[in-house]
Amino acid sequence: MIDKSMNPFLPYPVKIDEIITETGDHSLKTFKLVFLNKEDEEKFTFIPGQFCELSIPGKGEIPIGIASSPTEKGYLLFTVQKMGVVSGYLHSMKPGDIMGVRGPLGNWYPWDKMEGKNIVIIGGGCAFSTLRSSIVYIRAPENRKKFKQVTAVYGARCLDLLLYCDKLDEWKAGDDIDMHVTVDAIKDEETWRPEWHCNVGFVPSIVKEKVTSPADSIVIICGPPAMLKFTMPVLKDVGFTPEQIYLSLENRMKCGIGMCGRCNVGGKLVCKDGPVFSLAELGELPNET
Repeated sequence: MIDKSMNPFLPYPVKIDEIITETGDHSLKTFKLVFLNKEDEEKFTFIPGQFCELSIPGKGEIPIGIASSPTEKGYLLFTVQKMGVVSGYLHSMKPGDIMGVRGPLGNWYPWDKMEGKNIVIIGGGCAFSTLRSSIVYIRAPENRKKFKQVTAVYGARCLDLLLYCDKLDEWKAGDDIDMHVTVDAIKDEETWRPEWHCNVGFVPSIVKEKVTSPADSIVIICGPPAMLKFTMPVLKDVGFTPEQIYLSLENRMKCGIGMCGRCNVGGKLVCKDGPVFSLAELGELPNET
């Protein structure tokens, strides 16, 4: 949780420890950040599903979901797509450079409701970051016994755009999660990796094939709007109710603490009341979501 004794606009100083280029087009990089002060690290406690504001002096700040799990100690991971001034500058930075992290912010996936349930995790594209956090958290030895069967479907447009390939290999090789990776298509120049047993097809079609029962289950889902639009009917046809489905939204967030009002949807602020909402909650909001 955020330390209430500090200025909520004041970031923690952190150092870039490592930068991992995730995709073949270099548009997505994962930044491994370490706190400069041990006391800041001890204050910073978070729950999978939350986000932070990454800040660069003189450039600004951007809201990014936390990709690491609370069970991964000593660092934070953020996967950032290069698409604006702040993210573009961040992509030019090097290990050893200093920046800021403000947070953790927002709510989280409904872990209290998820305990003792079957868990379905559905993700697509760069929105898979907080779901990476969730899978690592679930698979931790101290946590795995809290949950029943875990099924995950993750998709990208092509092999070159898959994130966290080392983790995908690890998850598929384990017996504690039923992991399904898919790509929309295979490019001619891409190298097929048979050990992935990768599907070819859109996420909704893989969900339809692999997720066959809503019994005693909770779904957490995060992805691009098109994926969400076409996955919801699939889940509805299987029998999932809006109360069983939780989505993580990104909606023009700016300040991260509900002060600027840029992310309001009806009477809700995505950064403060979310970014995680049940589908039932979203059904009560205006259609601008």
